[in-house]
Amino acid sequence: MSRLRIALASLGLVLGLAVAAPAADIVDTAVAAGTFKTLAAAAGAADLVETLKGKGPFTVFAPTDEAFAKLPKGTVEELLKPENKGKLKDILLLHVVPGSVMAADVVKLKEAKTAGGKVVKISTDGGVKVGTDKGMSKVVKTDIKADNGVIHVIDAVILP
Repeated sequence: MSRLRIALASLGLVLGLAVAAPAADIVDTAVAAGTFKTLAAAAGAADLVETLKGKGPFTVFAPTDEAFAKLPKGTVEELLKPENKGKLKDILLLHVVPGSVMAADVVKLKEAKTAGGKVVKISTDGGVKVGTDKGMSKVVKTDIKADNGVIHVIDAVILP
């Protein structure tokens, strides 16, 4: 945030004015949350950061660092290698749906086409879940708004 914005925000707080927070895209919103470091590193390795910072809108089913930690040991490190960039990109794009789909709309869907052209399943049986035949991830937090879409937090990485 620029020094001017910080100064204006501080002034607003001192004067008791309501000051809107600066807009943040999906990437900045996820990074600011502090629980998506692995996802951010993976998006960088897959050259998806600029895309996700783009106009959108996007809906991102974002696995937390804990979700990535559930993968078999060494999986993340292997996927982050340059020679696995294509595979990593395919996995990450399973987590991105074009458009801004809020939780109230997600629960009405049975499936959604991803930014990578694949389809993810959506289930409301025992809570909202999204995934593939390889497994379903539980949605644990919804409707985190960004200026170019929305983030829904999931508890596992969606695999093709």
